[in-house]
Amino acid sequence: MAGGGAGAGDPAVRRPGPAWLALLALAIAAGACNAQSIERLIPEVVQVLPHDRDAFTQGLVYADGRFYESSGRYGLSDLREVDVASGTVVRRRPLEARFFAEGLALVGDRLIQLTYREGTAIVYDRETFEELERHRYDGEGWGLCFDGSVLWMSDGSSSLQRRDPETFALLGRLEVRRDGRPVERLNELACAGERVYANVWLTTEIVRIDTASGRVSAVIDAAALVPADPQVRANRDAVLNGIAHDPVSGRWWLTGKLWPVLYAVRWVAAD
Repeated sequence: MAGGGAGAGDPAVRRPGPAWLALLALAIAAGACNAQSIERLIPEVVQVLPHDRDAFTQGLVYADGRFYESSGRYGLSDLREVDVASGTVVRRRPLEARFFAEGLALVGDRLIQLTYREGTAIVYDRETFEELERHRYDGEGWGLCFDGSVLWMSDGSSSLQRRDPETFALLGRLEVRRDGRPVERLNELACAGERVYANVWLTTEIVRIDTASGRVSAVIDAAALVPADPQVRANRDAVLNGIAHDPVSGRWWLTGKLWPVLYAVRWVAAD
C-alpha cells in the first residue's frame, strides 16, 4: 500500500470481536482435546511362544489356528506356514533370489505377499502355496493387511494405500497424522475393523490408525517385549516387526525380525 499504513483508529482496521474470539478459543480447545485424546497403551503378555530366530519377519497373519509368515532378505525370502504352539515351520515356499519378501495378507483362500523394491505382489493358494498370479505396483512394498473389504498397504512413508483385493488396483491414499504431524516409516500392518495397526520401523511403537480420518488414536509402546537375547540386542535389524490379529477371539500376536519368541498379547492402558 502506498503511503503510511492504516492506524489503529482507522475504520478499515477492525479489531477481533467477541464472537470471533470465542470461535478462536473453541478451535484452540478442540486442538488441545484432539492432542490429548490419543490413548497410551502397552501390550500385556498372555503367552510366550517359540519363534524361528532365522525368520526375518516382514508379515504375520493368523487364521484358523495357523500362522502364515513372510520372511525377507535377498536370497533367503520365503512364505511360511508355522505351527502356533511350537513355532515349527510346517512348510515354506522360497521366493526367487531377486525378491525381498515383505508384507502379507490373507484374502479368502488367497495369500498376497509384497516385495520390497521389485514392485510385485505375489498371490498364492492358501492351502497348497501354489502361485496363482502376480500384480505390479509402483514404489516400494512394506506392510499389507485386509479389512474384509479393501487391502491396506504401506510403503515406508506417512501414507497408507487402499487397494482392490482382486486386482490390486490402487483405490486411494490415506495420510496418517499423529497430533497433526505425519507419521513416517509406517511398516507392518494388521487390520481390525475400521482401524489399522502399524508398527513404526526402527522403533518399538505401534500406532492405531482410524481409517476414516487417518488420525492416530492410540500409541502402543512395545519396548518391554524386545528380547534380552544378546543376538537380538546386538543386531540393529532385529526390530519389532510382525503383528497378527484374530478377529474371532480378539487376540493379538507380536514378534520381531530374528526374534526367538512370539508373544500373545492384549492391549492395556499404560500407567
